[in-house]
Amino acid sequence: MSSTSTTGTPHYFIPAPSSHPVMASLGLLFVVLGASQWINGHEWGIYSLAFGMVVWLGTLFRWFSESVRESQGGLYGHKIDLSYRWAMSWFIFSEVMFFGAFFTSLWWARMHSIPALGGLENSLLWPEFKAVWPSMAAGVTASPADVVEPFQTVGPFWLPTINTALLLTSGVTMTIAHHALRAGHRLQTIGFMWTTVILGFVFLCVQGYEYSHLYSDLNLKLNSGVYGSTFYMLTGFHGFHVFVGMLMLLFITLRLQKGHFTADKHFGFEGAAWYWHFVDVVWLGLYILVYWL
Repeated sequence: MSSTSTTGTPHYFIPAPSSHPVMASLGLLFVVLGASQWINGHEWGIYSLAFGMVVWLGTLFRWFSESVRESQGGLYGHKIDLSYRWAMSWFIFSEVMFFGAFFTSLWWARMHSIPALGGLENSLLWPEFKAVWPSMAAGVTASPADVVEPFQTVGPFWLPTINTALLLTSGVTMTIAHHALRAGHRLQTIGFMWTTVILGFVFLCVQGYEYSHLYSDLNLKLNSGVYGSTFYMLTGFHGFHVFVGMLMLLFITLRLQKGHFTADKHFGFEGAAWYWHFVDVVWLGLYILVYWL
């Protein structure tokens, strides 16, 4: 049993045995199985994917709902708050490593792989190869064997710059909302949180429009050489993180409207804010390294 402090809050709350971890793992199993089979031409894969998503998301909803009820019921003391802070810190650290690997792949391709392919030892195999970045046309770095269609590269104007302004603005509104919550101004907090959620949604819409433009007008695809693969890998995964962060902020805002969180106890809010600021910082790196350089 958990020891209890003099105020009635458990020193360290230990939840009852739960099926949530098993059910979440089972749902992910069907997601991965279905997705892998679907992309390989097996039609039944989409049904497995859909079933797994329903099981997984349903389990997460019930799991998080229980955690909210436990928190609102006063079961979470200082130790639980500390464990959540460490967990979120390590999660964001893992995301830093995740994007660090992607940024490293871009740097390695530009600074090592392409120069190596343009070296003297490869001149007999590809005498017309030009080791330059970006790889804009077949026969240059896109494809010495002309198996990649010519495409155009992407500059910073104007859609990426607009998205940069949107994310930076959302970081400001997020910070204002945090200060308002700490000052006890709940209505102001809710207003700025909704503004942050809307800015995140607009960012995703602009990125979707950008992808459509790149695919149809610039012929830039995921298989457009190393430039296309690294571009979509970096920007696409970042867009997914923006989507996840926007959902986090949305649920936090809905909880605020229900009266959850206080000026002194609101780590759920802080954790989402940490994640959102991380997403902002990663985008600044993308904006400079992918669109400008």
